[in-house]
Amino acid sequence: MTDIKYDLIVIGSGTAANVTAFNCRKAGWSVAVIDHRPFGGTCALRGCDPKKMLIAATEVVDGFARMGAIGTVQGDIHIDWAALQRHKRSFTEPVPENREHAYIREGIDAYHGHARFTGRNTITVGDTTLTARHIVIAVGAEPVQLPIDGFEHLALSDDFLELDALPSRIVLVGGGYIGFEFSHIAARAGAKVTILNRSAHPLVGFDPDLVAQLLERTRALGVDVRLDHEVKAVRKRGDAFEVEAQNADGRVTMAADLVIHSGGRAPALEALNLDAADIAHEHGKLRLDAHLHSTTNPAVYAAGDAVGGPLPLTPVAALEAHAVVDNLLGTRAATVDYTGIPSAVFTLPTLTRVGLLESEANARGLRYKVAHANVPDWFTARRVNESCYGYKVLVEEGSGRILGAHLIGPDAAEVINLFGFAMRSGLTADAIRHATFAYPTAASDIESMLP
Repeated sequence: MTDIKYDLIVIGSGTAANVTAFNCRKAGWSVAVIDHRPFGGTCALRGCDPKKMLIAATEVVDGFARMGAIGTVQGDIHIDWAALQRHKRSFTEPVPENREHAYIREGIDAYHGHARFTGRNTITVGDTTLTARHIVIAVGAEPVQLPIDGFEHLALSDDFLELDALPSRIVLVGGGYIGFEFSHIAARAGAKVTILNRSAHPLVGFDPDLVAQLLERTRALGVDVRLDHEVKAVRKRGDAFEVEAQNADGRVTMAADLVIHSGGRAPALEALNLDAADIAHEHGKLRLDAHLHSTTNPAVYAAGDAVGGPLPLTPVAALEAHAVVDNLLGTRAATVDYTGIPSAVFTLPTLTRVGLLESEANARGLRYKVAHANVPDWFTARRVNESCYGYKVLVEEGSGRILGAHLIGPDAAEVINLFGFAMRSGLTADAIRHATFAYPTAASDIESMLP
């Protein structure tokens, strides 16, 4: 057994891990990175990037369907799933090797294997013991355990993204990001899709009025969205599965060729043996101070999805990692400003959010004006024959600052970034009104969305 000493050990190889490792290495620190999965992290290999690669083909299908409905295009198109997967893998497959080469070029030592704490500053990887002045936990998140008989039969989001062939009947257990995004991909690729959501309110982090619009659009696509359906059991039936769910009228069953866990994720902490390092944690989350520093072990920080914050997003992981770097290098006592960080559900059309929901603004006792409308007749939607285009914008009375913006429709994922930029930069609604945007663009709609 060898014992190797470093200034910094980073557990993980995703966005937060890399921001931390590369910046500390540039500062002259000796750095090691550990990951038991291929180097690259969730976003590049198992999340946002491969998902968006698959969505590229569904955007074409969706556009053809919308324009075909008014006779402007003719014929029929379909997705070749195998070819689409080859396209996606052309991006994802080189990532681990490229990432490892990047570590080598920068002089970062890379270890493949499970990291396990054996002391406050020590970690084992296989037969190797590593010691460091500082350790950053950036392990990402993993699917939560669901109280379902036959839980082991559920496929994970990783499995869906790697399917060589698309099954005919897919059931998604959970109506969050994963459930809605995957349903839009699979339905447009020709599968019969069902979403089972245990509550009456899917996508609870988004504006409920705009979620209702997405729900209508999703059902019009042919996805069977069943609310207030709690999955109780998944049973193997030959080459297929039987899914049993509970609703207000009793129990219902349905057949599926694939059942996917889309019921949420939590920090992937269980295998780390945190107690051996006196790293406080409770209810599956690390106990951290405002500087992302362990409250009980001064050697340890965390960043990214491992923090378990309300915004498990790649840009947030980078923000948190930069704060951790500042704290490690002693340049300042850094915290993270989560103001104005947009998030999106990459369905077609896309549902987006930045800032506060109305319920959150009310809970804070804020006085605000709200502009809310469904506007399929606006040029942005009419141009592409999109029936689902809506917005809700909250502006504080007196100050004019934007409290929240919520969009659904064409180019919503791009336009929401402008609202987020305005919020982070302290721009008021009046400042945005005085901006000049290229026309006709979706961004040029912003002025008309302000109350």
